[in-house]
Amino acid sequence: MSAAMKGGCACGKVRFTARVEDDKAYLCHCRMCQRATGSVSIALKTVAKAEIAWESGPDWYQSSAIARRPFCGGCGTSLGFEYFDSDKADLAVAAFDDPARFRPEYQFGIESAHRAWLNTEDLPESRTGDYAPLVERWEKAIGRFPG
Repeated sequence: MSAAMKGGCACGKVRFTARVEDDKAYLCHCRMCQRATGSVSIALKTVAKAEIAWESGPDWYQSSAIARRPFCGGCGTSLGFEYFDSDKADLAVAAFDDPARFRPEYQFGIESAHRAWLNTEDLPESRTGDYAPLVERWEKAIGRFPG
């Protein structure tokens, strides 16, 4: 089930192609990932570093003595994580153009998990296109809602 999958940042400055072997991914709740992404967790896909082709390279942030993180210096998108001494890297699931194939296999850094955010099934749901103030903003800016 190996496939070449494309991805990148929000503004399009950083692009990559990664060969992925399976649908397995994981959630990281560690404090470093929380701080690096500004989120309660990040979904990551592990791939071989040799299987990542940075078409337009990311900027890098050395987040610790043992690891660094790719990101876009233009829009700030967090793109993943890698240990210096490993032949593997983790790419942010949401950075893939089509992240729907990935499925969480496990959770890491669970000591820092914010439990209230793990199961949100019972919370009310709404679609972005149903929020009139947002649709109006888009229509005023570009003449249509892009969703």
